Amino acid sequence: MDDLWKAPKRTTSWDGVRNYQARNMLRDEIQPGDLVFIYHSSTDPTGIAGIAEVARGGYPDETAFDKKDSHYDPKSSRESPQWYVVDVRAVEKFPEVITLEKLRQTDGLEGMVLLKKGSRLSVQPVSPSEWDRILRLRSESR
Repeated sequence: MDDLWKAPKRTTSWDGVRNYQARNMLRDEIQPGDLVFIYHSSTDPTGIAGIAEVARGGYPDETAFDKKDSHYDPKSSRESPQWYVVDVRAVEKFPEVITLEKLRQTDGLEGMVLLKKGSRLSVQPVSPSEWDRILRLRSESR
């Protein structure tokens, strides 16, 4: 979230997603204007750090075409791209990360995809009621 907040116009592409189900959501479902939570999965603690808006809908992931990039995929080409990105713009940085532990303890989030055992997708749907409940958690931490 800090990197996104510091990016020019607080906007950057979200590249490197290499899961077909997540790719399909980036390519087919996520649209400009959609709001998304930014979840830190490789930090301590893990959790939701803020909100971003989709600034540009799905388009081919250039990192898949670059042999020097760690996300290079020889099966992907500009003529037949395998991987997609969206651009996101920071909207709100939460005062505190809403930790995974806190999410697990919160009534109303029991069915959230993020909290299901074995859930590893980097792109996940959030229901309107889950979204509202998380916003209430954010407000409680202020």
